[in-house]
Amino acid sequence: MTTTVKKPATYEDLRALPETVVGELIGGELTASPRPASRHAFASSALGGELSGPFQRGRGGPGGWWIIDEPELHFGKDVLVPDLAGWKHTRMPVYPDASFFTLPPDWVCEVLSPSTAVLDRVRKMPVYMRERVGHVWLIDPVSRTLEIFRREEDRWVLVGNHGGDQGIRAEPFEAVELELEALWLPSP
Repeated sequence: MTTTVKKPATYEDLRALPETVVGELIGGELTASPRPASRHAFASSALGGELSGPFQRGRGGPGGWWIIDEPELHFGKDVLVPDLAGWKHTRMPVYPDASFFTLPPDWVCEVLSPSTAVLDRVRKMPVYMRERVGHVWLIDPVSRTLEIFRREEDRWVLVGNHGGDQGIRAEPFEAVELELEALWLPSP
């Protein structure tokens, strides 16, 4: 009987992927997801715009954050690329001039799509827990929902489940009201 031992994927394997996919390494396994479709990209871009004004630039809000689109996060052998991530200036006072981040963010947002929902929920959230990320947001642009999770000790607690076009104040950005309607691709 012959046993085949699968070699863990490396960062070089990830770098060899075509630019048309988003590559990640989780638990030694390489995953390649297609670039986001229009609803996904719209929700991510809109949320980044909504948060960066008051929280990154301090326009109409408290400031004090770095909000980044698709940062490459290196956590040991794991390499993750959330749709958005944010670091408080108190933890990362200077924005690094680097191609990836090793300091875990304070907040991440994953925009779910049919091809990534299981990966985001089942594979990536435990890594975010291990790295002590404070909050994870999961946005589903098809069902038009936002789930807000806070890390408490060694578990995720659902602290908000919102949908539709309501205005909300969502941890850790509760200082400013977020209009959910801005995140959804308008119907034709």
